[in-house]
Amino acid sequence: MHRGKKYLESAKLIDRTKQYEPEEALELLTKTASAKFDETVEVHIRLGVDSRHADQQVRGAVVLPNGTGKNIRVLVFARDAKAEEAKAAGADFVGAEDMVARIQKENFFDYDVVIATPDMMGVIGRIGRVLGPKGLMPNPKAGTVTPDIARAVAEAKAGKIEYRLDKTNIIHCPIGKVSFGAEKLNENLRALTNAIVKAKPASAKGQYVRSCVVASTMGPGVKISTVRVSEIG
Repeated sequence: MHRGKKYLESAKLIDRTKQYEPEEALELLTKTASAKFDETVEVHIRLGVDSRHADQQVRGAVVLPNGTGKNIRVLVFARDAKAEEAKAAGADFVGAEDMVARIQKENFFDYDVVIATPDMMGVIGRIGRVLGPKGLMPNPKAGTVTPDIARAVAEAKAGKIEYRLDKTNIIHCPIGKVSFGAEKLNENLRALTNAIVKAKPASAKGQYVRSCVVASTMGPGVKISTVRVSEIG
């Protein structure tokens, strides 16, 4: 893969053989981000589990203390009073069967999070095949299927993110923007890693956190100490 001059210059500042302390890694990352736009910072955590087994799934959600730096657009499936609650809480789109039809006919996907009341799941099931692959299907474990619609919308807007294993047993999550600075990024990282460590399946054996890398959109990855990631608190 061809890498640009700025990327190569940034990569020289990073010791690829070293596992950095989280604070040091994020300080280095903010200094080496060289794009003209405010790059997103992502963390990639490889876990010592097997996602093929139902009892070793790792999935949940956490509210990042400093948000994601992104304006989150929320779609809510609800009726009557719950629909009004969603609108009052700041949901961008609210509907029921009419919204299902819009998604089916207009290929409508101008939102980042989908939340639903439990009674709407039968309706949403009709579009599960299109929402699922996009990571938009509401799920009780992520707190996106709930009767407490107002709270769910508020949390989504505040920077609640969902984490889940991919097929290679890695969790990929955004933890903010480069402009946040190392301290706020570290607070977000700590909130996420604490949630992941607490979600460790009882059936998981051996080392749980195998590797952790942070990277900005256009920058090189920086390895973080797995010992520090494994600490809760």
